Amino acid sequence: MCVIFFYTNSDPQPGGYRLILASNRDEFFARKTVRATEWPDADHVVGGIDLEPGREGGTWLAIGSAIGVFKVGALLNLTGEPKPRDAVAHKNILQPNNQNNNSHNSGSSSSSSSSCNSKTQENNEHFLLGRGMIVADFVSQFDEPNSSLNFNQSLLKDCTKYSAFNFVSIEIGPKSLPAQIRLLSNVPPTLNEFEEGKCYGFGNSLPGTPFEKVRFGQKQFSNIVTEHGAASVETLSTQLLELLKNKKKFWPDEELKRRAPNWGEELSALNVHIADRGYGSRTHSVILVDTNNKMHFFEENFDPEMNSQEPWNLGTVVHKHLGGI
Repeated sequence: MCVIFFYTNSDPQPGGYRLILASNRDEFFARKTVRATEWPDADHVVGGIDLEPGREGGTWLAIGSAIGVFKVGALLNLTGEPKPRDAVAHKNILQPNNQNNNSHNSGSSSSSSSSCNSKTQENNEHFLLGRGMIVADFVSQFDEPNSSLNFNQSLLKDCTKYSAFNFVSIEIGPKSLPAQIRLLSNVPPTLNEFEEGKCYGFGNSLPGTPFEKVRFGQKQFSNIVTEHGAASVETLSTQLLELLKNKKKFWPDEELKRRAPNWGEELSALNVHIADRGYGSRTHSVILVDTNNKMHFFEENFDPEMNSQEPWNLGTVVHKHLGGI
């Protein structure tokens, strides 16, 4: 279970922001992960990196920049959908000895299969394409085939090879052009486009049937953008992190109950924590890009091995000018 809220304005007023984004990653605490950082083999990208066997190199949220454009990609699981079994695992550009930089565009499952080694397939019990690779490929590559529209149209053709997902993509270039915002869902396969200048919120259901916590979060996010959208980075990020830490359960929730009948109530808060299952909102992320194209990436991580009174730590603060923009 994850949530993301964001606002884009390609040409904001002085003191405003081209991107305001807040997101929670819900995952098992034991899943091995590299915290948000510049990627070692793609230093134009900042984000976390999944180290789960068979999923190495993927990510749930990242931002990349080049040639006058910056991109954000986010992957949200679609809860309660069955897993397809007609797909194969593949490797990502961050993994060594990978010659296929954009595996989901390979055109067939057989060519994807040829790019992965036996160890990767053994570790991937369902032989599914790793969804986190979608984000990694999108934010890493800036040629025309990987522009927002082309990337999403290509992905739409192959999207049933993955477990159920929502893929959020944001592309912002020159200030004279509006941001491109798209959400691709694969159950059923759909591609929706959204206008800039509005506040959006998405979670682990289809956009037309949001969970109650997403409805609440989007409204609160919109209030924060209205009140603090021209405030300092410190003030705005503090407000957004406070929203992500909200533990109130928005229950009952008919859509969440339908998708997760056994765990719905425990998953109904923005900040999920199920201690006996070792699962919850393990990462709070805020990304801000100001009018001068300086990016501010804040990340707080839950570490169950830390002192029980202070289990959270400020894992990452990255301040970086998005080169070439």
